[in-house]
Amino acid sequence: MALPKHASTLERIWYYIYLVICALIFLFLIAPILIIIPLSFNAEPYFTFTQKMLSLDPTGYSARWYDLLLTFGMTAPDAARDSSWWADVWNNAAWVRAAKNSVIIGFFATILATALGTLAALGLSRPEMPYRRAIMAILISPMIVPIIITATGLFFFYSLTGLANSYIGVILAHATLGIPFVIITVTATLVGFDHSLTRASASLGANSTTTFRKIIMPLILPGVVSGALFAFVTSFDEVVVVLFVAAHDQQTIPRQMWNGIREQISPAILSVATILVIISILLLTTVELLRRRSERLRGLSPG
Repeated sequence: MALPKHASTLERIWYYIYLVICALIFLFLIAPILIIIPLSFNAEPYFTFTQKMLSLDPTGYSARWYDLLLTFGMTAPDAARDSSWWADVWNNAAWVRAAKNSVIIGFFATILATALGTLAALGLSRPEMPYRRAIMAILISPMIVPIIITATGLFFFYSLTGLANSYIGVILAHATLGIPFVIITVTATLVGFDHSLTRASASLGANSTTTFRKIIMPLILPGVVSGALFAFVTSFDEVVVVLFVAAHDQQTIPRQMWNGIREQISPAILSVATILVIISILLLTTVELLRRRSERLRGLSPG
């Protein structure tokens, strides 16, 4: 909010102090991310800034750790980088294999979480729904209960049902963690939903399926997509449940990073973290654009 022209001297002083406080808080929150990015280009195998990096010597910087993401685990990393080399990367590189697992698991977990979460939000948004508050509390409990408790419960349950050490089990577990985010975002979208539109649709002869497809879904779509993005990020970044539920060879990016920290300290982890930060920024930007579009559709902001 801009400072009004009629503000007094004391109000102006507090205004600039307020800006400084906000900037310091923002810097405190963003500093760990800002440190990771340059460290990922460290030419030395350290997690600290070297003297060459501090003096901005070009020899102190390198993309070797990004290259290691492609070559680690390959059968012939030093071969000519032709089509067979890239095929070797796709089939054998450990980080690439982990990325493929993360994307596949995240995709199917997101589809499942979005479908179930949207249906739950639509049901909970109806005033005649009994015990709405209790049901809502139960459905969003996975994001409130400590993840280690959820992971332990899933481990024992999946051990009894045969879902442990399987991709289906991991997908279902990640969908369980993503459903609360879909419910919250879709429910927030439905708060300003004009139910007179559905009544008008019914009075014109449209059935419930047509009403949902042509009226309800287009209006809540920004909330649905936002919830899906949050569900995907939750699945993509999750490591505790994977450690409990997945088999030893079912590596995802967070689990591969965990193994790298536990077994060997390598700055390649910082390279992966930098890539994940960039992906998260792109997803958050998409969520913000969808939020603004939703406000325009609902008439909460000028078009």
